[in-house]
Parts: sequence; structure tokens; C-alpha cells
Amino acid sequence: MSQSHRTRKAGLIDRTNTFSFSFDGHAFDGYPGDTLASALIANGVRLVGRSFKYHRPRGIFSDGSQEPNALVELRDGARREPNTKATGVELYEGLVAASQNRWPSLAFDLRAAANLVAPFIPAGFYYKTFMWPSAFWEKLYEPAIRRAAGLGALSGEDDPDIYEKSHAFCDLLIIGAGPAGLTAALAAGRAGIRVILCDEDFALGGRLLSETYEIGGASGSSWARHAAAELATLSNVRILKRTTVFGVYDGGTYGAIEKVADHKPAPRAGEVRQRTWKIVAKRAILAAGATERPIAFGGNDVPGVMLGSAIRTFVNRFAATPGWKTAIFTSSDDGWRTASDLLSAGVEISAIVDSRPDVSGSVRALGRASLQFLGSVIQETQGKKGLKSIIIRDEGGQKHLIEADALAVSNGWNPQIGLTTHLGGRPVWDTSLAAFVPGALPNGMCVAGAAAGRFPLSDAMHHGAHAVEKLGFETKPVEIPQTSEDFVSVTPLWHIGGSKKKAFVDFQNDVTVDDIALSAREGFRSVEHLKRYTTLGMATDQGKSSNVNGLAILATLTGREIPETGTTVTRPPHVPVAIGALAGIHTGRAFKPFRLTSGHRWAERNGAVFVEAGQWLRPQWFAQAGEKDWLESVVREVNTVRNGVGICDVSTLGKIDIQGKDAGALLDRVYINMFSTLAVGKARYGMMLREDGMVLDDGTTARFSDTRYVMSTTTANAGRVMQHLEFCRQVLWPELDVQTVSITEHWAQYAVAGPKSRALLEAFFGGKADLSDEAFPYMAVGEFDLSGVPVRLFRLSFSGERAYEIAVPARYGAALLERLIEAGKAFGVTPYGTEALSVMRIEKGHVAGNEINGQTTAADLGMGRMMSKKKDFLGRVLAARPGLADPERPALAGFKPLKAGERLRAGAHFIGAGKAATAANDEGYMTSVAYSPTTGHWIGLGVITRGPERYGERVRAYDPVRGGDVEVEICAPCFVDPEGAKLHA
Repeated sequence: MSQSHRTRKAGLIDRTNTFSFSFDGHAFDGYPGDTLASALIANGVRLVGRSFKYHRPRGIFSDGSQEPNALVELRDGARREPNTKATGVELYEGLVAASQNRWPSLAFDLRAAANLVAPFIPAGFYYKTFMWPSAFWEKLYEPAIRRAAGLGALSGEDDPDIYEKSHAFCDLLIIGAGPAGLTAALAAGRAGIRVILCDEDFALGGRLLSETYEIGGASGSSWARHAAAELATLSNVRILKRTTVFGVYDGGTYGAIEKVADHKPAPRAGEVRQRTWKIVAKRAILAAGATERPIAFGGNDVPGVMLGSAIRTFVNRFAATPGWKTAIFTSSDDGWRTASDLLSAGVEISAIVDSRPDVSGSVRALGRASLQFLGSVIQETQGKKGLKSIIIRDEGGQKHLIEADALAVSNGWNPQIGLTTHLGGRPVWDTSLAAFVPGALPNGMCVAGAAAGRFPLSDAMHHGAHAVEKLGFETKPVEIPQTSEDFVSVTPLWHIGGSKKKAFVDFQNDVTVDDIALSAREGFRSVEHLKRYTTLGMATDQGKSSNVNGLAILATLTGREIPETGTTVTRPPHVPVAIGALAGIHTGRAFKPFRLTSGHRWAERNGAVFVEAGQWLRPQWFAQAGEKDWLESVVREVNTVRNGVGICDVSTLGKIDIQGKDAGALLDRVYINMFSTLAVGKARYGMMLREDGMVLDDGTTARFSDTRYVMSTTTANAGRVMQHLEFCRQVLWPELDVQTVSITEHWAQYAVAGPKSRALLEAFFGGKADLSDEAFPYMAVGEFDLSGVPVRLFRLSFSGERAYEIAVPARYGAALLERLIEAGKAFGVTPYGTEALSVMRIEKGHVAGNEINGQTTAADLGMGRMMSKKKDFLGRVLAARPGLADPERPALAGFKPLKAGERLRAGAHFIGAGKAATAANDEGYMTSVAYSPTTGHWIGLGVITRGPERYGERVRAYDPVRGGDVEVEICAPCFVDPEGAKLHA
């Protein structure tokens, strides 16, 4: 019957509306205000999952983010999301959920056969078994482990949703909106303090929503509702529901994940699904409450065994009961509260079992006329896919079989202090509370309420209000109403022996008491070793419900006290966070930011195919109608430049303005050649080294006045060179009177190259500039004014043809390109991209990023004679190290195939003719290749042992990855116009 396990209690759900949802293909109904877990319980669903190792049947165990069992796959299609805790999923219309880690079905899981061989696969099994024989690892062990690993499965499709990151700043961050958190927020909010209040739930109140507390004569949930309403009216308070703080970082920085649209079938158009918050807070209050502990006894993992506090949550908040005949097993007064609430909801209590022999009459009265066993324990449960009965061992040792379809277990509370350990703080054991409490706290943080071990409601609320003052804020007094009485006494019970059934400590990873005992016997007695040997606390709940029990059992087994045994600490994230949320919008084209040049839109309109170059998008080639592939487009562009004129956008090249009376001195120290002697109105090619003697970058620098230079760098290294210059200027030589500033984005620049380049520019300038060879020779630079627009002109060439580079302020870049194209129509001008530029630079033997890869010296690249002997420069000393000066080092050379039709591949290694293709015979590698339209065959640049001495020698270009083995001839790196006649024409 639909919703057969709804109670007569109203709860906090909305029964006026109904949501339909499905689980494993079965249709169910629930109400607004339900979670998936509460709706499943209301429909009598007990079996929801399988454990990781043994595939044992598992049911819902808790009511929050500590849930170890009820992990499900949500949604279908591209939005399928595995490993989602059903206890934290807000129910919505049409929700689709499925169990996971089972085959072929949840009820009949063949992989549960692992449970039959459990004695042969205890803790440490993998470490002992998969070490030998070593040959089995790749063929057998690793594939088997990979197939078995994991719980749920992703869709494998692109995520259609949007994620984003946001930043927030506040005076006070309050983590948790339970009684302590709400009271602290009221105290701070009323005082005008800037507050951010985060809570993982979709309703504020924490345990007030789950308990029958009274505050000021009204229900605790009613008080929480009014407190939330008041906070919502305060402009200085930001409330972030469905938001979990998952990490504490340096400098008062906190990471939080907000589930903006997870409670909907799909986000609205343009709406983000999840948002990652980076919150910077002057102070913070951790009011995250506490987590109830289970007890380890035989068969304690059967569906129907739950934490007592979770059963109260489902009964009081969601009006859903896991069973109609429920037993209680407790070592604390808190378990009796569960009995009272269940009786009030019309649930039969089959037995109350308290391990303590003495319980006060006022506490026992909560159980009313129920069957009560004091000084007794539950030895084991009966039932496989659902609890049927329990076996009680009373104070005298007699056993009693009691029917029960649910069992509420209460063993005291652990303060939620995980966030206090993210910066290295260690918890401290409090014997009076039988729990770990915070030790050293992150700077600016204090802990309030149950998270600080203040479990009674009145105590928690007062503690929250005073926490704001404790942090140094001035507040107005907050009146705390009288609250109902709490019963919190506990004598924890960690393990019940005497059963042949497994007693589980970590439910998700199937870690048993026997596993912990084995770890202790084999010497893994440190809590850190225990964790790794048994996987205790390594599941998706990070041991929230298992760690303390596990280390307490270890302490007992090793004859130590709990403080001496110690505890592990947690690390971010405190709860699982989707990778998409961490990435935010940085996916696809937005994976990293890119910049567009002034001429980008023009290039788009004219058939450009773009490529990422550093932080920029640059035209790679311009496809024209009828061209069948990229190579045909590139060949056309190269031939046009070689025989006519072409225009290339070079705005992305780094541009650094260097000014000051010591500008020349700075350049002399960073470049291997001299720049202080450069004449005004001239440019010079230069190369700079790193401190270790390797080449950092190359480019040209132009001198516009005695104290002003403009440096050009490669696109990819623009930022690195700027950083390098600033380090040199500020740290190495602070006495120099020189300043540098990046102007890359301030100027749009275009190369105009080819035999007709001067004619095009003369038409463009319309006689306003003398571009004759006498007035403007090779390597000349000049500044002009064209209709009020400043224009810079450089006679530089990267292609080997007569060429110029013309620059204007970036806002005029698009107009300049259009003017140049218009002026060039009479000369058959064509735009060309980086691919044609690369082909021409390889034909000319110019080195670029492939050769300047951080592993080459100036001498390796044929620039050794450029290294000045008249001055010192950065990297000079270390460049002379014997290893870098070794004549046997691979040096730059050109390569051409012996058979003109054979293709060369960048990355191919050079092997001597007739030698085996082994690492010992490796003489270098191909750095750059291109099909050369000018020569009619493939050509390449590379580094090979004693390259310049071996022109004419034949070697193999061996490429085993792509199946290439081409015989090539070593030649000079310059394939076109080695005399430079075209360059100076």
C-alpha cells in the first residue's frame, strides 16, 4: 500500500500535495518536505543498497550526510549522478533514483557471493595476495580490481548543467543553523554584524526539526521558523540554505558548496545547478551539531537497524516510521527519548534494551509500559534483507528472542569537529562526554553548541549566543527562552561479543570488529595504519559514524586508553563535492581564459580557423571555397606571400615598454648580445637565457629614443618574460633607473610580408611615409601620425621575404586591418595564419617554441657567436658548464627526406644509418616539420649530435609511435634564400 509507513503525527511535510517518484523502476508517492530517504521509508522500502566489499543487503541507517548505506544513482541520461546519499536528497516531482553496486538486481545480487568467501578475504587481503606472482599484476589482478572498484556509474555523456564559482566576504561565518547557530546568528544579526549563515539542509533548525523540544512554550521547530524569518529581514545577514561548508583554509577562507537546483528535475534555462563559494570571513562559528554513534554487534548491518536519532527524525519531521514494531538498544538516556517519540506516533515498542544496569526513574518513564531490559545487550539480529527479530542477552546471561521490524541504536554523540582539523588541529578526548572535542582551532574560529560538546538544548543555545561575544564582537543581549529538559547521560558501549555473525564498524566498506582485531595482531596499531590496513573511515562519509567506534575497539584490543590510541583527522572536502562544481564554468572553450585580437571578428567573417596560442586565439589558416583541406589553404597562403603579399595578425606577440636612463643596461644584462649600442630608430634580434644557461626566449627589441625601448617576445612566453624582467629589475639590480610595463593588449600589430609589401604600404600611407630602402632599411623602426592615429612601423621579417610590421592602438586594430586589405587588393593580397607563418619560418630556419623548449642553449641553436664577450649577462656563467659546452651536444640542423614524397614527423628520433633503434643509439630528435611549397617536399628542423658538422650525412628519422622510419639528409637549417637576397630586396 502506498505510504504504508506514514504515522499519525503531522510532521513538517506538506500533505496537501503529492510528489511521484521512482526507485529501481518502481513508482512511489511522497510529499513536499520529504527527502528521498524519508519517502522510501514512508513507502515501506527497507532494502536500498549493497555494501562495497561483500555486497551485503543494506538499508537506510542515518538521517544526514553521515549516511554510509543509502547511496543511490539519481536522475537518468546525461544528468545521472552516482553515490548520492538518499538522506540528503530533497524530494521533487518526477525524481528518478536507482540502487547501485549490484547485479543483476538489488534483491538478487550475484556479487553477494563474496560474502561466502569472506573468511578468505579479510583486512589486508589485497596487500598480501596481489604481490605475487608479479607477472599477474597487469594481466589479472589490476583488471579485476578495476572492474570491482567503484560504486555507481556516471552516464559517460557531457554534463548539460551549469556550475559556477562565487566569492563572499563577511565579518562572521556561522556554519550550521541548529539551535546554537540560529542563536548566534540572531545575536550577531541584531548587532549589525555582517553574517553569512550556512546550513546543508533545505530548512533551518537542525535537530530542532527532528525533536519534540519546546522553547518558550512552543515547539522547537516553531521557534526555528520564527528565528529564520527574523534573520531573513536583516539586510546584514545572508542565509545560504542547501549549502555545506566543506573546507577550512588559510587566512580565514572557507569553501562551501551550494546545491542551487538539485531539488528540481532540471535547472531552469540559464540557472546554475551548483555553486562553489569561496567565503572569506574575519571570524567563524562552527555550530555543526553532533553525530550519533552506533554499537557493533552481530548482524548490526541488516536493513532496519538504524541510529535512534535518525528514527526520531523520520518520525517527528517526516511522519514516517521504519517499522511498526521497533526495539531500542541504548547505552544513553537519549535512546529513551526515541521510545517516547515512537509511542507518541503510534509505533509499538517491542523492547527497550539498555546496557546500563541503573537508569533513573524519570528516564525509564519515557518508555512507559514497554518491555524493558536493563544491564542487557542485543547479541545479534535475525533477518537477511530486513530485520525480523533480535536476540537479547540479559543481565543474568539469559537470551530472549524478540520480534522487531526496526531497531533504534543509541550510543552517545560525537561532536561534528571535522572542520576544526583541516589546518592541523588535533581533537582532544573528553572523558566526561565520552567523545572527542575540538583541540587547537583555526585562527578566528570558535565552536558552539553540540559541536563543542554542549549537548543539552538550553546549554547549546546559550553557548551559541556567547560565542559571538567570545570572538570579540559587541552584541546586544539575546534572551534565551526556557527550554524542555534534556537527558544526555551516556556510558558508551563499543562492541558486543558472543555472536558468530559479523559485527560491522564501517558499514560502507564492510570493516568488522574482526578486521580491527586482525590489524592489531599484525602490528598495525597506529590509528593511521589501522585506517589504511582496514579502510576504516575511508568511505564517502569519511568515518563520521565509524571512526570513534573503531579506534575505541582498537584501544580495548591493545590495552590502551582512547586518548593514548588517538584519532585520525579529516581533510577537505568534509562532504563529497562534484567535480563540475569545483570546475565551475571552466569547461570546454571556457576551460581556460582566452583573448581575442582586434582583428578577430574580421578573421571570423573571412573563413579563419582558429588555434589557441598562449592566452590568445589566432587564425591558423583562412579556408577558401573549393579548398579540400587545410594543407591546400596553407600552400596557397605561403605561395602568395612568397610571390606577392600577405597580411598576418601578430598582435599576440608580447610587447614590453622599457623606459629609463638605464634601460639599455637592463637589456644588456638580460640579452646575450648588446643593446645599449643600438641606434635610435633601429631594431635588433636578441636572445635571453635563464639563470641556468638555457634559452628563455627570443625576439626583437626596437629603440625609439635614448631612454625608451619596446621589446617583442613570443606569444606563449609574454607573461614569463615580463615576470623575468620585473624580477631582474626589482631583485637582482634594484639600483637601475628603469621601469617596464606590458603593452601587449594596447597595440594591434600586423605583419605585411612579400615582394609587394612595400608597394602595399606605400599605397596605404598615401605618400605620407618614405619607405625607400635608403630611408627605411631592414631593421628600421619609425613612428608616424596618420590622420591623428599614432602608427609604429617596423621593418622586420619572420618569413624570409621583405616584410614589415605595422602597429596602431588596439582600438584602431580592426580598422587598420580593413584598410590594409583594401589597399592590398590591387596587389592580390591574402591574409595568412600561423600555419603558413610556421611553414615559412621553418623554410627560413628560424627557431621558435619547438626549439626553445627549455632544454636548449644558445649554442645548440646556432647562436653561440651572438653571446657577447664584452659584457656580463644573465646565464652566461652556467651556460659555460662542461655539459652545456660539450661539442657532442645535439645542435640545430635542417633535415630533408631522401625520397621527396616521404613525410617527416615532429618528434621522430635520429638513429645512425645501419644502427639499431635503441636509446643508446639515439642522436637527437626532430623539433619542427612542414610541407614546403617552395621546395616541393617535406622539410624539418631538429637537434642532432654535432649537427652543423654533419651536413650531407644520412640518418634515420625513427618514429615508432606513428610507424615512421624515414631516411633523411642532414643539411643547413635555412632552406630558402640562404643569402638573404629577398629579405633585403
